[in-house]
Amino acid sequence: MTDPDTQIDPFCTITACVFDAYGTLFDIASPVQRLGPKLGEKGAELIALWRRRQLEYSWLRSLMNRYCDFWQITQESLDYALAALNYPENPALRQELLDTFLTLDAFPDAVRTLGLLRDNGFRTAILSNGTPQMLAAAGEASGVTPLMDLILSVESTGCYKPDPSVYRHAVQRLDVPPERILFVSANGWDVTGAAAYGLRTVWINRNGLPIEELGIRPTAMLTSLTDLIGLLRLPR
Repeated sequence: MTDPDTQIDPFCTITACVFDAYGTLFDIASPVQRLGPKLGEKGAELIALWRRRQLEYSWLRSLMNRYCDFWQITQESLDYALAALNYPENPALRQELLDTFLTLDAFPDAVRTLGLLRDNGFRTAILSNGTPQMLAAAGEASGVTPLMDLILSVESTGCYKPDPSVYRHAVQRLDVPPERILFVSANGWDVTGAAAYGLRTVWINRNGLPIEELGIRPTAMLTSLTDLIGLLRLPR
């Protein structure tokens, strides 16, 4: 049996960290806090359904080979969620909801962790389904953009996560071998896709969910972005 103390640290060769955006760096639940009473008692349910349909539409369009950009998907999935929960037609509220997606708050642990990574010589990037315009807006509003070397959209690949070409795009743009890249996401399915491609992965499992039953496990599972500091042995 191998002595655990002699095992090779899978993170010791990491030189670049690639982050998912929505749900990982950007808090997609923040519209509930911002719009509050305007959404009523079904506000949290609305945001959750909107997000679920947003992902499902991206997967379905990929499978059907009917790509459209993520802003269109974001609008269509919101329209579905509003109709499914019987919200009365309200163009002003619809626009307010869409606007919040362009100015999402960063999670409290995001900016500090990204800053420490940059200060310690790691390259940083976002890899997201979002359009370049969506990511630029949210990145500027949240203070994340100055902490990134690259902000990468799937728009360059014409398909959505977890297609392997999306993760390959990050490797090619960073020009770093896959084994030196750490992919970080709060979405279990996204981590699985990155791991299947060959990246080292960390799942930020904030809600204590079970691991996806897809035959691939993340390299590590953490409960917050702050935990990356210890994982990568960064000075605090």
